Amino acid sequence: MKQTIPLWRYGVDAACLALALVLGALGLLEAYGASLNFILAAVGGLVAGLALAWANVHFKLGTWRTLGLFALLYLLLGTPLATPREAAFGLLPTGQSLRTLLTGLVFSWKDMLTVAPPVGSYGGVLIVAFLSALLTALLAGLAAWHLRSPYWTLLPLLAMFVLGIVFGTRDVPMPVARGVAFIAVLVGWLAWRRFIDTRVSGGFSSLNHEQLDSQGSKQLLLRRVIAGTLVLAGAGVATAAATPLLAPETPRQVLRDALEPPVDLYDYPSPLTRFRKYVKTMADDTLMTVKGLPKDERIRLAALDSYNGMVINVDPSAGGSFAPVGDASDIRSADTVEGREAAELEFSIKDYQGVWVPSGGKLLGMELTGGREDELARSLFYSDSSESALSSIGLAEGDAYTAKVLFPAKPSDEQLNELDLAQFRMPELANVPAIAGAKAAEFTGSGRGDLERVRSIEAMLSGTGFFSNGTEGQVPSLSGHGAGRITSLLDAEQMIGDDEQYAVAMALMAREQGIPARVVMGFYPEEYAPEKAVEIKGSDVHAWVEIAFEDVGWVAFNPTPNEDEQPTPPEQEPKAVPQPQVLQPPPPAQEEADLPPQTAPEPQEVEEEPETFWERWGQVIIVAGISLGSLLLLLSPLLLIALLKLRRREKRAKSGSTGDRMSGGWQELLSHATDHRIATANGATRRESASVLAAGFPALSDPVRSLAQRADAANFSHEQPTEEQVRKYWEDVIAHTRKMQEPLGFFGRMRVKYSPRSLIHELAAKTAKTARILQQKNRRKPWR
Repeated sequence: MKQTIPLWRYGVDAACLALALVLGALGLLEAYGASLNFILAAVGGLVAGLALAWANVHFKLGTWRTLGLFALLYLLLGTPLATPREAAFGLLPTGQSLRTLLTGLVFSWKDMLTVAPPVGSYGGVLIVAFLSALLTALLAGLAAWHLRSPYWTLLPLLAMFVLGIVFGTRDVPMPVARGVAFIAVLVGWLAWRRFIDTRVSGGFSSLNHEQLDSQGSKQLLLRRVIAGTLVLAGAGVATAAATPLLAPETPRQVLRDALEPPVDLYDYPSPLTRFRKYVKTMADDTLMTVKGLPKDERIRLAALDSYNGMVINVDPSAGGSFAPVGDASDIRSADTVEGREAAELEFSIKDYQGVWVPSGGKLLGMELTGGREDELARSLFYSDSSESALSSIGLAEGDAYTAKVLFPAKPSDEQLNELDLAQFRMPELANVPAIAGAKAAEFTGSGRGDLERVRSIEAMLSGTGFFSNGTEGQVPSLSGHGAGRITSLLDAEQMIGDDEQYAVAMALMAREQGIPARVVMGFYPEEYAPEKAVEIKGSDVHAWVEIAFEDVGWVAFNPTPNEDEQPTPPEQEPKAVPQPQVLQPPPPAQEEADLPPQTAPEPQEVEEEPETFWERWGQVIIVAGISLGSLLLLLSPLLLIALLKLRRREKRAKSGSTGDRMSGGWQELLSHATDHRIATANGATRRESASVLAAGFPALSDPVRSLAQRADAANFSHEQPTEEQVRKYWEDVIAHTRKMQEPLGFFGRMRVKYSPRSLIHELAAKTAKTARILQQKNRRKPWR
């Protein structure tokens, strides 16, 4: 009578596997922001996967029942653990939660990489943690309790650890400690399994022999565990000490850094193009109210660093830095800078409209209110490098939110003099007016220090220029900041303009000097009152320049002259005294000139160009390709099994002599029986194997014995069988394998067809045979 494995030994394996998987899942901790939802999803997936693996072994569920239960667990447990925001009351499945779970099998992996960490729980991003934990736990449990060698179990454990690295962030949580602990758990568990396998008859499949666990064996196991622990602890200490010396200076790259930009900035015009609209037509309109704005701080819309000769804008190639916001309440910056002032700004949108979201400096989080919380939360994008946020659906009257921000540091000139300019890639500028470089060299003069050059440009613009935004009562001043407008500003005897022109001019001049500069557009009021809501009007719009310094980040500079610096109007010429009119004689008649024939084409209606094939069907083809690719990826294990079986059958039917091919036909019959869970012992004779097959398939008792006798005759006879005999033998083998499947239904036939049981059985037999040969060779070596 076959005994069962003690439950406590299942528990030891499950505990070790769960600990290793948890260490791997911790790689996603920073990506999810250590949220409770992530912990529940990962732990719930691990427990459910190990429980399903144990049920498969204990109740002998089989492949298809296990797959069915896996799908059921994914949908039922995935609702509260992976899609809590879409579930009813956070627990019950809904149409939206089930739809998110099904589509998340394909799209959640990309969402996980394109959403800015912490990714939160919107849109099914928790599916990555839940599904990966559920699947790797199931595979690890099945490998540990079904396969003879425990080393196969390392594959899903390592897969979970690698997944935590690939889908994580640059900030790896406890890398050395996790790595050492992970290796320690694996080494300890493998030592435990090897100890049990060498002392329990029949390997792990017979771990019920309690009497073999002698006191001496337990003491030996304890000594080995203690020694292994000390060795690993010493290695971990040495690794931790050497890590600072061996770690690269540049930050490590993760998969999310290589993805395409999730937002196309070409779709959003530069906010600076609306500058004059604010000051001329919306000067008295209340754009928004803000409460909590500290004195002398500014509300920023966007940082503009790309120029094409017509407009300055956010670099379109920097769209990748604008990542979708996962959890709006927890938008943590990639880096922190000392000396920054934290504040909470309460915004209420009035007449302001646009995609750029007003905020302060680095955005730490947003509490959305106003009735469109869900829509805005799903449409938010944030760039930590430019400290700007945008909403793809745009802000509208009635929207409200509280922004937690860190305002930029304000170091003194003494501190900046000791710092170097920051070194990083800035977007290339195009069509910069030549006068910008010439004036920059003139303004900086003999200035040597970085700060001295910046202050020289700022002082010359703000000190010698005049302010005018073209409103009523001021000197005319053209709007815009194209190359022509900047040239006219810098080349005039009197520089006349407003924030728009002066900020762009300084940024271009600084960039021509190799100084990292950008223009920032935003608002700040004339009078501050942090304790109450302050109205921000159109006349409060401003633009300034930011220069990047090492260690402190971007520092603001103000090149715009004071509004009181008005230019002197040009002197008006005296009016001419009118003279009496004198009648002039008519001009002499002239011959009409021969005009050239009219060559201009008649105006025609512009015909709309028909859509190309790709414009019409491209999106459909892409979606279909992704869906088909995902389906092929899911079916790839089954396709691989079918391919290996086909290759095995072709090799058996066509390789070797006629006798070898008849033996291959018999092996093909045994392989099909193994897939039906009727396995024969390795090394058994054909007659013994035929008896096992006859007991498993009573209807094929006589044909199986006949096939065994024919194969024996072909191998042990002095005459080789003919090609016709081989062909007839293989036809009988194929016919009998089909009869084996007749009692089965469709799913039963698919289970047999794609079962890897025979492949694993043959691989194990070859491995055991190789080990016996090596052992025999070692025994034959003479003693020296």
